[in-house]
Amino acid sequence: MKNISKLSVLVLMVAFASCKDAKIENGAETTTMESNESHAEGQLYSCPMHPEVTGKQGEECSKCGMELTEPVTNSEVVEEVTEMDVTKSKAAFSIDMILNDYLKLKNALASDDGALATASSKALETTLQKTTSDKIEADLITQYNTIVNAAKQHTAAITENAGKIAAQRNAFALLSTDMHNFIKMFNTDKKLYQDYCPMYNQGKNGYWISEIKDIKNPYYGAEMLTCGGITKEF
Repeated sequence: MKNISKLSVLVLMVAFASCKDAKIENGAETTTMESNESHAEGQLYSCPMHPEVTGKQGEECSKCGMELTEPVTNSEVVEEVTEMDVTKSKAAFSIDMILNDYLKLKNALASDDGALATASSKALETTLQKTTSDKIEADLITQYNTIVNAAKQHTAAITENAGKIAAQRNAFALLSTDMHNFIKMFNTDKKLYQDYCPMYNQGKNGYWISEIKDIKNPYYGAEMLTCGGITKEF
C-alpha cells in the first residue's frame, strides 16, 4: 500500500513477529490429519487450519506442518489484488449503507460466525443491487461500474460459499479491496481504518477496513484475533 508511515511499518513488523510466534505455538498443538490417497490430477488442496496455504494433497503446510487435505475449488482460490487508480468523485453519493453492511460482514468473520457472514453478505448484495449511478459524473461511470461489479461478484462468492468460512474469507479479501476503492472514490463521514494481517495469504492481500482501532482479524478469528496492525486512517 502507498503512503504507509514509518510508525505503521514498525507496527506491522511487530505484528508480524507476534503473529508468527502465535502460529508456531498453535501449530505445535495440532495433529497431522490422514490424507486421501486418490485425487484428481492437478487438484489443489489446502491446510485445514490455514486455507491460504495450498499445494498437492499430503504435502505439509508451510505454517503449521499439517497435511494439505481440503480440496480447493476455483471459487476458493485467493487472488493477489491490486488497487485501482481511482479518481475522486465530487458527487453527492453516499456509500455509508454499503460500508455498514461490509462492516457487519467483517465482524461476523472475526467472530467465526459463518451463518451471520452469509446473512450479512446477502444484505450487502441487496444494497449493491439497489445502488444507482445517476448522481455520479458521466466521465466516472465506467470506473464506478468496475468497482461495483467487482464488489457484487465477490459478495456473491461469500453467499455461495455458505457453510465454508475459509472460502468466505478468501472472497472477503477481494471484497476489501473493492471497499477501499469505494472509499477512495467517494467521501464518507465515518472514521475508518485500514488494517493488515501479514500472515494471511503470504502477506499478499490481508487487508480489511475497520470502524475501530482495536484489531479484530476477520481472516483468522479466534485463532489469531489480534494479529495485524493499522496501515491507514480515513
